Amino acid sequence: MKNFPFEWLVGVRYTRAGKRSGRNSFISFISLISMAGIALGVAALIVVLSVMNGFQKEVRDRMLSVVSHIEVFDAGGALPNWQRTAQEAMQDKEVRGSAPYVAGQAMMTRDDTVRGVIVRGVLPEQEPNVSDVASQVREGKFTDLRAGEFNIVLGGELARALHATVGEKVTMIAPQGQVTPAGVIPRLKQFNVVGIFEAGHFEYDSTLAFIHIDDAMKMFKLAAPSGLRLKIADMQRAPQVATALSRLLSGDVLIRDWSKQNRNWFAAVQTEKRMMFIILTLIIAVAAFNLVSTLVMTVTDKQADIAILRTLGASPGSIMKIFMIQGALVGLFGTALGVTLGVTVALNVDVIVPAIEHLLGVQFLPRDIYLISALPSDLRWPDVWTIGAVAVVLAFFATLYPSWWAARVKPAEALRYE
Repeated sequence: MKNFPFEWLVGVRYTRAGKRSGRNSFISFISLISMAGIALGVAALIVVLSVMNGFQKEVRDRMLSVVSHIEVFDAGGALPNWQRTAQEAMQDKEVRGSAPYVAGQAMMTRDDTVRGVIVRGVLPEQEPNVSDVASQVREGKFTDLRAGEFNIVLGGELARALHATVGEKVTMIAPQGQVTPAGVIPRLKQFNVVGIFEAGHFEYDSTLAFIHIDDAMKMFKLAAPSGLRLKIADMQRAPQVATALSRLLSGDVLIRDWSKQNRNWFAAVQTEKRMMFIILTLIIAVAAFNLVSTLVMTVTDKQADIAILRTLGASPGSIMKIFMIQGALVGLFGTALGVTLGVTVALNVDVIVPAIEHLLGVQFLPRDIYLISALPSDLRWPDVWTIGAVAVVLAFFATLYPSWWAARVKPAEALRYE
């Protein structure tokens, strides 16, 4: 301690409550309030960003368990030689699987219930190459989709809306009608429900239905599949792989990756995340600038001490360092406490939120609004370090004016009335 700078010793001492004066205790209490404000702001920002990251990751993963990473389709609406396109695509080292598909929209009816659906025709033996739908079937079997039998696998929410279970029949109405002398008659076909899947994504569970690709081509009057779906090793590289495939694939084909399919949703989430970061950073800033009033009160209370230190040879720079150290320590302790609290809560959101929901008898995330029913959390350490650094920097800037004011105290005037 002999060689330790005296500015640190005095600054650390000023952060503790004095025993001689109730005013010193009050100033220390204000310091604790500032520290608690910084801690709560930091913790709130860590938890909110972790939940938003988790929400984005959860929806993305559930989405990509049903949709493909990349879709290749012909500009004319059909891809006749999809086998050749699949062989060319597999030449790219990042492509892991391929499967043809037919996409269409139709009306599904059962009894008095009518629902609009997205119909996807697939080859059941190849679909596991590009999606996880086969493993998400909760009732029945995905492999029961056989050509010519007009079987269908429904999303869980869609099946519940139609009051349909495995073994029952539903009627599909295709938009392409049949032209007869009496006019255009809608094309209707009964399908046997052979499976029900649960992807965990409300949009797909409530609107998506799978049939065999041959049945889909008959239903929608197509001569060939609509396109080809691809799965790649790293879904984050989908835009780059799509660009590479555009140079590799022959024919007049269009390529679309998963990020373009849902661009508006992901852009909205990113914008919301940035705005929440700014808003919650302002909360930290408010708490940090409470240090200004704390340090101003401290400087006012310690003017006699400042004058004595100046008389003993302390420079204005040393006086400034003392109060900067005091404010910085409050900011550091508050940030450390906030990081600890925020990380603890973010890592245990899956336990804390259900307990609160059970206690209050509410559900924070209705599935039909937020697509998922559980509150996810994805703690990212770069976010934690960024938040901590911002809090410390704001606390440091809050110390500058009071410290500069302390350095300008004149010893003679400060000691005149002591």
